[in-house]
Amino acid sequence: MSSSSSTRKRRIVVLISGSGSNLQALIDAQNTPALPNCQIVRVISNRKAAYGLTRAANALPPIPTSYLALQPYLKSNLNATRADYDAEIARMVVAETPDLVMLAGWMHVLGERFLDVVDGSKPLPPTGGEANEWSVEKPIPVINLHPALPGAFDGSNAIERAYDAFQKGEIEKAGVMVHRVIKEVDRGEPIVVREVPMEKGEPLEKFEERLHKTEWEIIVLAAAKVLDDVCKSTSNDDAV
Repeated sequence: MSSSSSTRKRRIVVLISGSGSNLQALIDAQNTPALPNCQIVRVISNRKAAYGLTRAANALPPIPTSYLALQPYLKSNLNATRADYDAEIARMVVAETPDLVMLAGWMHVLGERFLDVVDGSKPLPPTGGEANEWSVEKPIPVINLHPALPGAFDGSNAIERAYDAFQKGEIEKAGVMVHRVIKEVDRGEPIVVREVPMEKGEPLEKFEERLHKTEWEIIVLAAAKVLDDVCKSTSNDDAV
């Protein structure tokens, strides 16, 4: 292993849309034994009022932030498409040369254009002062925190849907997972899965509170696991 690869901080880009409580778990864990030798290098939000942007600004040291929403982007770029927006988000991400991209409450389904760029299968077209299109050298893992067990309640409002299903006697357990992001929504390979018991008569708010506490644990576990895998791969490449 080269000295540069062994000492370089592992770089994380986090995408958010809301309060950023899961982001806060990552901020609190970076450079601790739970998530050692790491740096969150940028937080990107698709909502201007997302409190997660404030959490990033209040971190020590402050974490750079960016904001780009779909509809304003489409209005300011004539003939632009949703795929173009996804490509622009990819451009913002890969500019930070991250080792990991974490979707932590990111409420926008990233399509093939984003995924093709971050895995290196398609280049980014030139923009601004760039003369040529360019591609990432190695695939960048993208993982997502989803408040449901694998194969259950894909997509939005998963917590409420699980709670309602339990009240109707349709399920006996719920949970959370972090999975790899693929083109099919919430269908990527699970990295960390944790069940969350459901209790009869418990209000939705209490169930949500218990579930969120589990999310804060597994988002750190999954980030550490994927980053360790990235480091092992890099070490093997250096040894060749």
